[in-house]
Amino acid sequence: MEKKVKFGVVGVGSRGLGAFSTMICQRTDAEVAAFCDTNEIRMKTAAEKLKINPNFYATITDMVKNESLDAVVITTPDFYHEQCAVEALENGVNVLIDKPLATSVKGCRNIIAAAEKAGKTVMLGFNLRHNAVLKKVKKLISENTIGKVFLIENREFYDGGRTYMSRWNRSYEFCGGLWIHKGSHDFDVFQWLLDFPKPVKVSSFAGINVLNKDHIPFEVTPGTPVGPTCHECPYKKICPDIYDISGELDRWGDEAAQLDGYKKDLCIYTSDKSVHDNGIAMVEYDNGARASHMECFVTPISDRRYTIVGELGQIEASLTDRIVTLRPRWSREIVTYQIPDEEGGHGGADPNLLDAFIKVITGVLPNTSTTEHGMMSTAVGQAAELSRREERTVFIEELFRD
Repeated sequence: MEKKVKFGVVGVGSRGLGAFSTMICQRTDAEVAAFCDTNEIRMKTAAEKLKINPNFYATITDMVKNESLDAVVITTPDFYHEQCAVEALENGVNVLIDKPLATSVKGCRNIIAAAEKAGKTVMLGFNLRHNAVLKKVKKLISENTIGKVFLIENREFYDGGRTYMSRWNRSYEFCGGLWIHKGSHDFDVFQWLLDFPKPVKVSSFAGINVLNKDHIPFEVTPGTPVGPTCHECPYKKICPDIYDISGELDRWGDEAAQLDGYKKDLCIYTSDKSVHDNGIAMVEYDNGARASHMECFVTPISDRRYTIVGELGQIEASLTDRIVTLRPRWSREIVTYQIPDEEGGHGGADPNLLDAFIKVITGVLPNTSTTEHGMMSTAVGQAAELSRREERTVFIEELFRD
């Protein structure tokens, strides 16, 4: 039997356990050797659920110095990506970072420098590139089916995104803003579909229109406040937006919160927050192409819907419906592709991403999801956050000035 790839998982939260650790344990060529998290309760319960016995570490420093790891998967809050990645690289360990690379261009450049010095691989968790629907779109564009692309629009409707306002994602301090945490996926897809032109300038508009104290969707009884968390809220039986973590209280309940103060199910209406619940960002590239990304977390549906326009035609796609539609210019012909379902998270993209990473670090495939790509995605997101907050168009070159 070939030697298994030994992983350390840094951040044993929803993605660390529910996605990466679970997928690693389902493979025969890889294993989870260690967990790193500031909360020991979460590590213990994760190990119990997976029926494994990894070593536990409170810091990545201790983990990479005491374990003989082939790679680490970083799924911490975004603000810690830079520190964790640099620490792993300086200790000679390959890194898979669940997007974004970092929350600023400066942080990305520090990771890139550490990777170059260590001679190790850093791959970005841009799982949308591994979604079968978008791979079909990419193939059609690469085959010149619609000619040179000059316009892309993406509209993301994410019902589950409202829970960002109950978790660490609601804080600009920890995620760099949702244009980085969420939008980095979409900005990368734009660059990937356009064959990686350089983004030049960004404008955005965003705000919290609904998920605030003025829009609580039920009548509040005087003297009985809402929240602070869903699992202890007196209105949990009538709230249509309850974030039900009753089945996860062993990991996210009051006992775990006593260790680090973190509560996963704060009320999305009354919690303090510094990110947006809806917005539109526009990007212009050095090849003349333009892109528009809308994201909305106040919606009854979840879907990413794309329109890509080229000189010879137009492509439309829905990730939820798994349909790609091709409309050639100067023709009434419409070609529809129904993309088969795939098993795994994000429409089958998550296991494809992990498989690609293992093949990269074992020398089977080249790394096509690089730190440079991650940095440019973060740059667009950072520019969009600046544009929103400073109410101006931001030129990407501003972010690279020393």
